[in-house]
Amino acid sequence: MKTNLLKQFAGIRPEQGSFVLAHLGQHSFLLRTEEKTIAFDPYLSNDPERLIPPFISPEEFTGIDFILGSHDHGDHIDRKSLAVMAEASPSAVFVFPKAVIPSVTEIPGGRMIGLNDSDSVVIDGIRITGIAAAHEFLDCEPATGLYPYLGFVVETDGAAVYHAGDCCIYEGLQTKLSKWHFSLMILPINGRDARRLKNNCIGNMTYQEAADLAGNLCPDLVIPAHYDMFRGNTENPQLFLDYMQVKYPKVSACLPPAGKAVKFNRKEGLYGILQ
Repeated sequence: MKTNLLKQFAGIRPEQGSFVLAHLGQHSFLLRTEEKTIAFDPYLSNDPERLIPPFISPEEFTGIDFILGSHDHGDHIDRKSLAVMAEASPSAVFVFPKAVIPSVTEIPGGRMIGLNDSDSVVIDGIRITGIAAAHEFLDCEPATGLYPYLGFVVETDGAAVYHAGDCCIYEGLQTKLSKWHFSLMILPINGRDARRLKNNCIGNMTYQEAADLAGNLCPDLVIPAHYDMFRGNTENPQLFLDYMQVKYPKVSACLPPAGKAVKFNRKEGLYGILQ
């Protein structure tokens, strides 16, 4: 199954107006545009706490052009796998929060780019913009002005994709995002509570908050994430889909099956699993 997914992605050249996506569990996604393959928060380590095993091993992680890590937690910037991923995809550029870069020794410095809130970089026609994320709190280092948690906006082939990273709603987030019309939004839905925070499990949007953000911004498609990986920190994604359907029926929402490539035509609002 692992090799089949990678081979499938390697052979895909979606036409302009389409892209292909694969959910690898938690907040990990592969995005194939007309020219490039982008990995968001790839979590490939075979940790015993995982409820879903990796669909791809780090050694198999080939042909990736950009590897984005939203923050320095192991299920988002997978330090156990970074060096192997870098070797498997020797041309990949790694994009992390600027606050994290000094501590990343697993990758040669020349292959890393650090972003902060509202920073952008353009490489090979791909524009990547950092968006500060409130992982329970909107943390910022006073001395440097750097945010340790980010989301990413990726603009390519006429499409804009927002991967929120781990994030709660905060004042100004929707205003920042309203400058784009998103072909795709990927939002966490696992929520937060006192029990988890007391145990150092930092929280995210609830499924209702994620639905309201998507409903207000009206993307072509929204996908829930971060609901399936660790016991005690899960959510039922069907609740998100049901809420979207009732409250925002004009906004398409779907739940791509983990480990399957899904093609989305943003012009027609259609999506389907690739066989």
